[in-house]
Amino acid sequence: QVQLVESGGGLVQAGGSLRLSCAASGRTFSRYAMGWFRQAPGKEREFVAAISGIGSRTDYADSVKGRFTISRDNGKNTLYMKMKSLKPEDTAVYYCAAPRRSYYYTSEKVDFDSWGQGTQVTVSS
Repeated sequence: QVQLVESGGGLVQAGGSLRLSCAASGRTFSRYAMGWFRQAPGKEREFVAAISGIGSRTDYADSVKGRFTISRDNGKNTLYMKMKSLKPEDTAVYYCAAPRRSYYYTSEKVDFDSWGQGTQVTVSS
């Protein structure tokens, strides 16, 4: 199993920006796709963004496309997500995640089996 630790969440007003980070250990990081998911109170955890092992492919949920950017630094074993033009509906706990299979690109929640503890993002009006 890989260990994942998110950071960078906080309270921001609508229209503001944040950058989330996820530090990974326990695996050969570059062999695995990575994803960001979020969960608001009373709602299911939902897909936000995914990136392939070397960053050549990315995918985004329609709700964040054009506002969020996922990236990774394999030399630092770290996943990032820059968020701009934040909206109140972006308020959620954000989780980074890794799939169970190496050399396998996916954006499906069911394929991910390693999760961080989450970091809270709150966007005020």
